[in-house]
Amino acid sequence: MFRILFVQPCIPPNTGNAIRLAANTGCELHLVEPLGFEMTDAQVKRAGLDYHEMAHVTVHADLAAAWEALRPERVFAFTAHATRFFTDVDYRRGDVLMFGPEPTGLSDEMLADPHVTDQLRIPMLPDRRSHNLANSASLAVYEAWRQHGFDGAV
Repeated sequence: MFRILFVQPCIPPNTGNAIRLAANTGCELHLVEPLGFEMTDAQVKRAGLDYHEMAHVTVHADLAAAWEALRPERVFAFTAHATRFFTDVDYRRGDVLMFGPEPTGLSDEMLADPHVTDQLRIPMLPDRRSHNLANSASLAVYEAWRQHGFDGAV
């Protein structure tokens, strides 16, 4: 399936919702430290409910450790500053969907990382800052999965 990468997430419920997303879609969730919370945080658990045991979640000490573990062929960095829409990509299994911390998003340095294949945006009305992190990941995952006919879904 696809791999979701949250770089330095700050808001516990977003990560909890991403755990639920990973469990319900078969995606892997990778988190890059430092996290803005403890994984034992009640808000993470509440948002993820009982999905923690059904999700594949890995925490990496830093981005270099994540790249070493993931060994990605393709990485799509989601940013409000990109010109290409997330629906313009033909997603492949194993693709990494990379999202930055709330509220700043991915830094210029992260966007310039040589592992990043392309930068993508989720369209929205003008003069808006961004979508919620978990919602953005959901949109991207479901578009990628849709392109694969929702393989394995009921």
